[in-house]
Amino acid sequence: MAIGERIRFFRNLRGMTQKYLGIQVGFPEKTADIRMAQYESGSRTPKADLTNKLAEVFGVSASALTIPDIDSYNGLMHTLFAMEDLYGLRIDKLDGELCIRLDKGMGTNYISMFEMFSAWQEQAEKLKNGEITKEEYDHWRYTYPQEKAINTKTDNA
Repeated sequence: MAIGERIRFFRNLRGMTQKYLGIQVGFPEKTADIRMAQYESGSRTPKADLTNKLAEVFGVSASALTIPDIDSYNGLMHTLFAMEDLYGLRIDKLDGELCIRLDKGMGTNYISMFEMFSAWQEQAEKLKNGEITKEEYDHWRYTYPQEKAINTKTDNA
């Protein structure tokens, strides 16, 4: 999710108008809504100081607004949080182990994510059972969604 979409998400979550938010971060009342609309649409990108001010007004970390860097643990966590908001991923425990699950209450998002995760799980299971090689599994992952499924050796017989 791009920063503009995150700004809109948190603004709506907090029940703010674009004008109100713009005034809160220091824009003149006359142009506050226009400026916020530009950031939300992606036609402008906020600099770090504005991102920090927006985060302060929303009461969130600046990392929750910016495009996460999954090469860091904090970035990965904020990516997962965004996936929770957008796609209904949930953190849970299953048999005493942490897991990520899908929320059935997310309607079509649930159905789409279920289909994708099922395809992934199927290929991972084939790898685990020795039905496909690591190279075949990686090929499937790195060409997804073009490569829908890998036939097992028994499927080709």
